[in-house]
Amino acid sequence: MSQGHPYISHLTLADTPNAVPWARRHSADILRRWQVPGAVIETANLIVSELTTNAVRHPAGNEPQSTGYSSLSAVSTFTLTLQLTGTALLIQVADRDPQPPVRREVGVEATGGRGLFLVSEMSNRWGHYPASPGKVVWAELLLQGPGRSGLVHVEQPVERAESASATGPISDPFLIGRVLVGLREL
Repeated sequence: MSQGHPYISHLTLADTPNAVPWARRHSADILRRWQVPGAVIETANLIVSELTTNAVRHPAGNEPQSTGYSSLSAVSTFTLTLQLTGTALLIQVADRDPQPPVRREVGVEATGGRGLFLVSEMSNRWGHYPASPGKVVWAELLLQGPGRSGLVHVEQPVERAESASATGPISDPFLIGRVLVGLREL
């Protein structure tokens, strides 16, 4: 891996249900090629899953959610960007929805709504910024070190980025395990 020039990959996908597994496959393939450590690839795939799922489930504010292949004329796209520098991996998903992402507090028995919670817990820092059209949601993973630093926002990877608010540790230690098992069953 070159220290001087970052590695960058862009993938544009339709906001159809099969976009999420394609994004995960692409990410794993690219990150293996870039010789990223296996543990970082697994975490990156979880984050890619959550961010691309949000892009598919929440298309531009006035557009209906895509339900499959029957209405291809209503399908829009989003872009997944992976950027690797000497010390970190930046994951960005640009979609057409201008609404900022909302991190929800959900109950233990809820079957959804934990995506941004997982992104904030698994990444070193994350945030979003407006783009035309829509927004970009990003997350950063450190390539080395003891893991999540606990920093949600020190500086922005992009000038206009906005940070999410900091939260405490995961209250349910089995939550991430259940999510990972669920992802593997997809």
